[in-house]
Amino acid sequence: MSGAQVLLVVNIAVAGLFAAGYAIIALTNRSQRAALWLGAGYLLGMLEPVCELFLPMMDHPERLELVGYTAFLCALLSISITFNLFHNRRPPWAAMFAILAGGLLARLATWGWARDTLLFGTVYQLPFTLAAALATRTVLALEARRPLYVGLAVVFGVIGAHFMIKPWLAVGLGPGRGVGGYLQTTYALVSQSSTGILLLAAGILLLLIVAQRAITEQQQASETDPLSGLANRRGFDRLAQEAITRADRSGLPVSAAMFDLDHFKAVNDSFGHDAGDAVIGAFAALLADVAPRQAVLGRMGGEEFVLLLEGATAESLRLAAEGVRLRLRRGLGGGLPAVTVSGGVAERRAGESLAELLRRTDHAAYRAKDSGRDRICAAGDMSAADTAKPPPRRAPAAAGRR
Repeated sequence: MSGAQVLLVVNIAVAGLFAAGYAIIALTNRSQRAALWLGAGYLLGMLEPVCELFLPMMDHPERLELVGYTAFLCALLSISITFNLFHNRRPPWAAMFAILAGGLLARLATWGWARDTLLFGTVYQLPFTLAAALATRTVLALEARRPLYVGLAVVFGVIGAHFMIKPWLAVGLGPGRGVGGYLQTTYALVSQSSTGILLLAAGILLLLIVAQRAITEQQQASETDPLSGLANRRGFDRLAQEAITRADRSGLPVSAAMFDLDHFKAVNDSFGHDAGDAVIGAFAALLADVAPRQAVLGRMGGEEFVLLLEGATAESLRLAAEGVRLRLRRGLGGGLPAVTVSGGVAERRAGESLAELLRRTDHAAYRAKDSGRDRICAAGDMSAADTAKPPPRRAPAAAGRR
């Protein structure tokens, strides 16, 4: 077995492992079904070295070579399909079909040409270069700032350039006599090793991107409250702390607002828990609609919601909270029961932790409750003695009781 044949076997095994890896991720994560396209792409790409491995054993190897050529071109084009599907975008079908059709026509047009010329090598490799260029464009158009995506785009750019260098290598090293003589040449050894290394690099980056996306979506699911669609306490704490860290670096103020639906237990008792759940969801949608776009929103449990905004003073956030309260007084629509909301607002003090900020915000919300409900109170309106007190103790089943 020649060195080139050994490399073909290695490339087949690596392609199979990547295909299995993508399939496992896709089948164990429903949101990552697009990874199956990557698995299919590597399976298609695996056909090319399989065909080349068996070429010397065939009496008429030209047809098998055409199958491998087509499979490898389709494998490169599948990258553009996958990335667009990952981002819920329409793949560039027209460009892909044009490259595929043009590649097949070019290969048929060069049938019988001398293989040791630059013209033959350029026409043969050009469709692969165009497919790699399309993959580069697709990756950069979707994610031009993430390091893994930039690295992948660079790798595909190198792959495209590498296909255009191959004709020169073939002329310099000799492509062998006919299709069957290719595997006995130094050019085959160089070609298979370089292509294998580059596609291995692309495969690793693709696998990292798919795995990272799956991990990120699982994290988001674990940090999202299913009823409201907002962040749960865990998710809010993480996002809010990130906002505070950014604000500390830039010297911006940070303020928080707590919202508590009034007499929510009466909604559950009078209309049922399904209606109560619908109210929770509708208020969360209202809050997300009215709140500034960069605000961090969360449901802390029961009928209690929180908003944190970097770059906002207590006064500016109080105005935004009043907007939420007044919007709610107009009703939630959809035949849902009428409810009001009480809230508290506090601005973060220098060096204050997130927990301390939320404690003062919670105090202000309780003051709004004690003052008659359906109002917003600011922690700055409270005495130092009031803000130093711990918040009133809540019953274990506090959700829906106030």
